[in-house]
Amino acid sequence: MQENKNLSKVDIEDQQIINNKELNILEALIPVLILMTLLAYNIFVVEDQEWFGAYTNQIILLIGGLVAAAVGFFNKVSFNVMLKEIWENLRSVFVPIMILFFVGALAGTWLISGIIPAMVYYGLQVLNPSIFLPASVIIAAIISIATGSSWTTSATVGIALIGIGTALGISAGMIAGAVISGAYFGDKMSPLSDTTNLAPAMAGTDLFTHIKYMTITTVPTFIITLIAFGIMSASISTTGNADVSDLLNTISTTFNITPSLFIVPAVVIALILLKTKPLIALGSGVFLAGTFAFIFQPEILASLSDSKFSAVITSILTDTQITTDNEKLNELFSSGGMNGMLWTIYLIICAMVFGGIMDAIGALAKITNTLLSLASTTFGLFASTVVSCLGLNTVASDQYLAIVIPGKMFKKAYEDKGLAPENLSRTLEDSGTVTSVLIPWNTCGAYQSGVLGVGVGEYFIYAIFNWLSPFTTLLFAALNIKIRQIYSK
Repeated sequence: MQENKNLSKVDIEDQQIINNKELNILEALIPVLILMTLLAYNIFVVEDQEWFGAYTNQIILLIGGLVAAAVGFFNKVSFNVMLKEIWENLRSVFVPIMILFFVGALAGTWLISGIIPAMVYYGLQVLNPSIFLPASVIIAAIISIATGSSWTTSATVGIALIGIGTALGISAGMIAGAVISGAYFGDKMSPLSDTTNLAPAMAGTDLFTHIKYMTITTVPTFIITLIAFGIMSASISTTGNADVSDLLNTISTTFNITPSLFIVPAVVIALILLKTKPLIALGSGVFLAGTFAFIFQPEILASLSDSKFSAVITSILTDTQITTDNEKLNELFSSGGMNGMLWTIYLIICAMVFGGIMDAIGALAKITNTLLSLASTTFGLFASTVVSCLGLNTVASDQYLAIVIPGKMFKKAYEDKGLAPENLSRTLEDSGTVTSVLIPWNTCGAYQSGVLGVGVGEYFIYAIFNWLSPFTTLLFAALNIKIRQIYSK
């Protein structure tokens, strides 16, 4: 789930889907094909994936937007209509962008205050390497169910688990995949989640019927995910107990480690559970961490700057590096602050520009309607819904639109085939909510990659729950397992 946007849930549900009768399907696909071709060329051909420098993906998205605009002009779509849709898209991600800035500030202040080192220090002693990955899945799932937010889960326990796991010598991609799998399971099953409320609203069913019906596909997928991570944990080689002892000693001599430091994350989680606005909760975490840095880590602040106050401000805004005698910890104990989030924020902005233009010219509606027209069987209807959600996560770069547009387009088709609305709501979540994090330029993929410090390409294969969910829902549809008819109990 993305955190609450400026658009309320009602605004999202009522969002107009633009149809353009002048546009044909080939024209609608031109910007998509060019975008995917350029991205594929950059990934598989260009060395270091820096065709246009550090911001190659952002520039490719803008090129795709220009192509879409050209197609729109050819089909008599005005520039003002495109600007309006771009503005609506940008307005909708204002809060997520601010959250990203606050997460960068949180990472910096939690580092210099000793909170992240304390999480790593105690976590190394509690989490055994042989169960680390499945334990990470379960921990992330519990936090996400409680908060209703995969984003909050990654920004709190996710960061800690990445630190602990990498200190144990476990691949960061594996850890991120475990955290994301657990976080999105919890996000789907939590009644507090925006997407879990949005999907049944689009399909025409109630929240708890939707959640209960989702368990049919979600629980088996989650069990398979846990088994896979259990096998991985049992087979990977870690650095061993001796190295862990060295790490513990280095952390304890560099920082003042005390359980009191956990007051800050406890306060942040409590504020989130109390439904405090995300910016207030994260801002409180930044302020408290800065205060704790003065109290518990005066030597660290003195080593970073002549002014302790200046050291705290620097950790909020820009790069901070705490040097120890352990190279692995030196890499872990670094933060980019708010500045470190700019690449991700630029990616989100460019994705919103591309998605806004595609919506304005009617391309999103045209592609979805074409998929709907191909659904002649019950399985074909489920498959078309899945492909539509995946496509919109890729093209519109936003999981809300990947739920809203197919939800509106396919609702009557499910009714016409005598299928209960929870079939649609479940499929929207199985293919729209969870796959958003697998697209690097989608707001969810960009956020998770930026917060966890792990590229989508690194965690993709390990985000087992996320890519397995669409296959599970299609398998159940193909075998006609628990496909509820209208009025059936």
